[in-house]
Amino acid sequence: MIDTLAAVGWLFGVVCFGAIVPIVPTGAAVSGAAALAFHQRDPVTMVLVVATGAAGAYAGDLVMYAMCRFGGEQLARRLHWLRDEEHLAAVKDRLKAHQIPVLLVSRLIPGGRVPVLLASAFAGISWRTFVVANLPACALWSVVYASIGLAGGSIFPEPWQGVVAAVLLILVINQAVTWWNKRREAASTAEGSGSS
Repeated sequence: MIDTLAAVGWLFGVVCFGAIVPIVPTGAAVSGAAALAFHQRDPVTMVLVVATGAAGAYAGDLVMYAMCRFGGEQLARRLHWLRDEEHLAAVKDRLKAHQIPVLLVSRLIPGGRVPVLLASAFAGISWRTFVVANLPACALWSVVYASIGLAGGSIFPEPWQGVVAAVLLILVINQAVTWWNKRREAASTAEGSGSS
């Protein structure tokens, strides 16, 4: 039991820290923990992984949102969170039209959470709206990544193999989405310069 509590504490810390410092692969941490939990054959441990992942993501998002609300664009630039102002303007427009769905979906898209958090903070989305919309977003995110880990744990006979498979799958998906987004941006930039 002590080992499980220590692991849950570590998972919470890693996911919370990764939500604030977006270079930490938080999805891979949840998937890896779920793959390990599968081999314990204890449903309570799996529920703890999902709940801890969601709680860590939620706490980290609240800290990041507060930093953006109070520190503004200047702090976001200093921390290198704000890179593409055109993209940020487009996200602000989407948020104005559909606040809750955009907040919900942003957590599931690799690289989508930070621009939406920044746009939400800079557009002045209320704390109440953010707190309410982000809770199911974090829970859904944790369930999705835990499911990937569960699949990895069920396919491979050894726990470490399931963890490695889950982490590699998450990294491949993130890279593929990043590549696809860059390709779309390059195509839209080329299209925009061709029409001018």
